[in-house]
Amino acid sequence: MIQGFKDFIARGNAIDLAVGMVIGAAFTQIVTALTDNVLNPLIGGIFGQPRFDNVGQFTIGLAGEPAVVQPGLLINAIINFLLVAIALYFFIVMPMNKWAERKKKEEAVEEAAVDPQVALLEEIRDELKAQRGTN
Repeated sequence: MIQGFKDFIARGNAIDLAVGMVIGAAFTQIVTALTDNVLNPLIGGIFGQPRFDNVGQFTIGLAGEPAVVQPGLLINAIINFLLVAIALYFFIVMPMNKWAERKKKEEAVEEAAVDPQVALLEEIRDELKAQRGTN
């Protein structure tokens, strides 16, 4: 399961990227609702409020006006990205992959099932070949 997630994140194929963008755009509200209303409250309930806005914040003022450096905002963005990627993977990509596998298996079963008339004709053909070979 984790390897599948790593493969999903590491894929560089342009078609996969395009499909991901379309799916991400189509399911933005669902994923946002899932992360804001389910995942973040769970994380907040377990570890406290999941906000890193002020972590490591410092001010630098070497060239006139002071600048505020906020690495906590980057941490927030990374965590939000990972939550969205996990939600997409487990609620969209994984079910779609399972569905595609099931569909391939069904197609293989359909191809393997031989029509009874075809089987009978093959038997007749084989019998005729056998009779010609013995005469």
